[in-house]
Amino acid sequence: VQLVESGGGLVQPGGSLRLSCAASGFTFSNYDMSWYRQAPGKERELVAGITSSGGITNYLGSVKGRFTISRDNARNTVSLQMNSLKPEDTAVYYCSARGTEWYLGSYWGQGTQVTVSS
Repeated sequence: VQLVESGGGLVQPGGSLRLSCAASGFTFSNYDMSWYRQAPGKERELVAGITSSGGITNYLGSVKGRFTISRDNARNTVSLQMNSLKPEDTAVYYCSARGTEWYLGSYWGQGTQVTVSS
């Protein structure tokens, strides 16, 4: 099982980044997917989530209207489009998969660094 994030980097305030997470080793369409982030000295927090079918999404209040989560079940990928980035968005971003049934378990990626700075 693998979740591999990509797309992180350094961006100026107001800029955009698109994170992608490629999944393998499990039946992607049976999993709700989420993006979490963890800034230095802070707890990990849920940024955005999307249900297994892609029909329902949810967002952290501070990113609503700026971030968009999407998934492609044919390609086993989930993405996070991040616009109007702010310095407080700086964190390591993690992709997470949680099975729709308890026995399916959950998985985490290794994370990708996003730094918003001028």
